[in-house]
Amino acid sequence: MAEKPKAVRPRHAATLILWRNGPDGPETLMGVRAAGHRFMPNKLVFPGGRVDRGDYAAPAATELAPATQAALAHAAPPRLARALALAAVRETFEETGLLLGAPCPARATGAWAPFCATGLAPALDRIDYLCRAVTPPFMPIRFNARFLVAPAEHATGTVTGNGELEFLRFMPVAEALSLEVAPVTRHVLEEFRLWLALEEAARPGRKIPLYEPAANSPRGKLRL
Repeated sequence: MAEKPKAVRPRHAATLILWRNGPDGPETLMGVRAAGHRFMPNKLVFPGGRVDRGDYAAPAATELAPATQAALAHAAPPRLARALALAAVRETFEETGLLLGAPCPARATGAWAPFCATGLAPALDRIDYLCRAVTPPFMPIRFNARFLVAPAEHATGTVTGNGELEFLRFMPVAEALSLEVAPVTRHVLEEFRLWLALEEAARPGRKIPLYEPAANSPRGKLRL
């Protein structure tokens, strides 16, 4: 009998949901992953990606709010919790051209050099933690992804993109939910709606849902 292959260890990743109120209700910045991607090609997604080594030491204009830091650190060391937020900001800048930052004379090298060259550094205090999702063990590429949210009014720049995401635009949440999106994306959009319905004072400190798709359940399972 053939030995069952071991599950791939999921990589730490983070996504930033930039949102705003539009004429048809709340909108989120989304794009379609290019066809050449190995993971979720041609799928409508939010900007984001895996944590890089440089994210652990990147400068910030402001740090995470205590409640957000504590929530991210619930399933990650404090240093990783901060790096997750920075990865989400960096990936959003690279994939969409938008910077969630504040004026700060910070210097950086590597992947962070273009961001800091604008005279801004990440404004982490504008971020909230929405939910987490883990790619199922039978997939060849896996991520332990944290989905973060921030108001688009705090982002600067022009939506351009680097080719990783196509057809970038602020899309009404209702429209996105009417499309054939991946189950995890649908779950995040629905969770975002629930988050929006909460009073602002009730958002910090809330229990963070974990979504784990299963082979026998395309909807997956949800736990806190």
